[in-house]
Amino acid sequence: MAPWPKLENAQPTSDKYTVKADGEQSAKPEKGNETEKADDTSAPITKIELVPSHSTAALIEEPTEVEDPWDLPELKDSGLKWSERDTKGKILCVFQGIGKFILLLTFLYFFVCSLDVLSSAFQLVGGKVAGKFFNNNSILSNPLAGMVIGVLVTVLVQSSSTSTSIVVSMVASSLLPVHAAIPIIMGANIGTSITNTLVALMQAGDRNEFRRAFAGATVHDFFNWLSVLVLLPLEAATSYLERLTNLIVESFHFKNGEEAPELLKVITDPFTKLIIQLDKNILNQIAMNDESVQNKSMIKIWCKTFTNVTERNVTVPSPENCTSPSLCWTDGLYTWTIKNVTYKENIAKCRHIFVNFNLSDAIVGTILLVTSLLILCTCLILIVKLLGSVLRGQVAAVIKKTINTDFPYPFGWVTGYLAILVGAGMTFIVQSSSVFTSAMTPLIGIGVISIQRAYPLTLGANIGTTTTAILAALASPGNTLKSALQIALCHFFFNISGIILWYPIPFTRLPIYLAKRLGSISAKYRWFAIVYLVVLFFLVPLGVFGLSLIGWPVLVGVASPIVLVIVLVVVLKILQSFCPGSLPQKLRSWNFLPLWMHSLEPWDKVITSLTSCFQRRCCCCCRVCCRVCCELCGCSKCCRCSKCCEDLEEVKDEPVKFPEAFDNLAMDKVAQDGVTKSEADASGTKTISSVTAL
Repeated sequence: MAPWPKLENAQPTSDKYTVKADGEQSAKPEKGNETEKADDTSAPITKIELVPSHSTAALIEEPTEVEDPWDLPELKDSGLKWSERDTKGKILCVFQGIGKFILLLTFLYFFVCSLDVLSSAFQLVGGKVAGKFFNNNSILSNPLAGMVIGVLVTVLVQSSSTSTSIVVSMVASSLLPVHAAIPIIMGANIGTSITNTLVALMQAGDRNEFRRAFAGATVHDFFNWLSVLVLLPLEAATSYLERLTNLIVESFHFKNGEEAPELLKVITDPFTKLIIQLDKNILNQIAMNDESVQNKSMIKIWCKTFTNVTERNVTVPSPENCTSPSLCWTDGLYTWTIKNVTYKENIAKCRHIFVNFNLSDAIVGTILLVTSLLILCTCLILIVKLLGSVLRGQVAAVIKKTINTDFPYPFGWVTGYLAILVGAGMTFIVQSSSVFTSAMTPLIGIGVISIQRAYPLTLGANIGTTTTAILAALASPGNTLKSALQIALCHFFFNISGIILWYPIPFTRLPIYLAKRLGSISAKYRWFAIVYLVVLFFLVPLGVFGLSLIGWPVLVGVASPIVLVIVLVVVLKILQSFCPGSLPQKLRSWNFLPLWMHSLEPWDKVITSLTSCFQRRCCCCCRVCCRVCCELCGCSKCCRCSKCCEDLEEVKDEPVKFPEAFDNLAMDKVAQDGVTKSEADASGTKTISSVTAL
């Protein structure tokens, strides 16, 4: 049965649906059926009343198909078709396409440059604090504390390459053993996934786009967290990564090679170096507890220097301090010797914006942070708009079919592994997994790439960034080659182990399910995305790090009950979903808990009430005063407070569905066939003037 149409000025037709006194239903026949009309006129009617709409019509709508919110939308072409254009229109369309493509590349270039500047800004703001995390070796010996330090440092500097290079320097200097460095590498793998999650927040304006974009970004987060959850205890118990990588390094005699190719840096460095340049060696020296660089600025001032080593006669306290007995002599009261003295001469200054500004690192970092975020948001919005205008019609169909279609049976399983290779290759080209996944996020949001296809591409990005680290390790000096290569191989085999755990078997692809679940929640309650980022990437790592400073027993005592509760909740949720019959009636749902403990609705009301003051034209106190003022003055349109009262009194009219018994007549009329109210009363018919709203 088709749904009832929405009628505005509905009026009951009193003679169409009536009921006799004994309760039998009688409907007035249509004009075309003369026989039935004669029968109806001959039947005596003692008392007839209009039956309400809910008793005359079965309001049962046909079951409609529920749309899957994860289905890719059809990007329809609203413009003219190519065949409908004339020659001038076709030429104009071609030039428009070329112009859009050039603009897309331009915005993408500034998008990547803003990510680079954003990383530099985070290093200026929190780089020295991040370097101090590595000073306490007693904390780093705790695997859990080492992992959260890796998360915090990578989040603060927005670069897993920077945090990894610090770890390599410490291992090469024997300040940190390899087994203590592996948890830090795992944490760095988690921290680097925050960048594309931040990019996904820029698409929060549209709920459907935000659902897909946030799920596509957080699938990286869940893969890394689940891999660490399984592999960190395994590594702590067996040290399999340390043993495997040590065996590979000892078996193959690697030699120093050329530096790793930086294909993307060749394009972006000419622009980003005009904005800011940093001396990243300071972070390594701070991590090694070098006190001489504590007050030194990370902003590079001199880009070209000359270092000269010369021999010079210097005085020493006694002959024992001489460099050699043959190079030691006494002249009166002084003992002289010959030493090599290094002179560093500054030749040319750098050519970035802040080279001549005497500003602190925190101020420059804050300026760059705000500016880069604005450029990042602007470029992302423009990229999404351009992609939405370009990827329409046949072009969108071809691209989506190419990216999201599997190989024919029985080779469909090969498609995902091919996507992993594509992701690894693209990440190797751009030299950054954050850049690749961040550029892929808006494509997921507008529906060009599905979540199922984005997952293997993201796994490939994890592999690609480790191959870059391996090539960079092969270019290291001889004294750091072994440690750098072993750390890079640990990173590589950690990601390979995670892929083996969470990809080959379809039902083990938990990151996809969890990311979709989180995407749906964040699309409904968009503030929850901010809470997710703050809790998972800041509060939890800081909490674990703070408890680690107090001591290992305190960390175990506090964390054990929390972990136990989480495990119980997960087990109970699984039983509720798959085996509810095995649970008591009370435990088959979460209704036995207070509403605020198992639903976000109460929290949403609180947050909405807290943020609603920013959406009003005036505050609550002003609105009360406006109300009193408008009551006195009659709320005229010239009243400056009338806007506030209009906000209070605005009610959106919702259309109401009425059954067929109501037609579209004016409310002061009774029936369509001309029967007046007096005639209806004379015949014993009781009219009902009230309209039943469904």
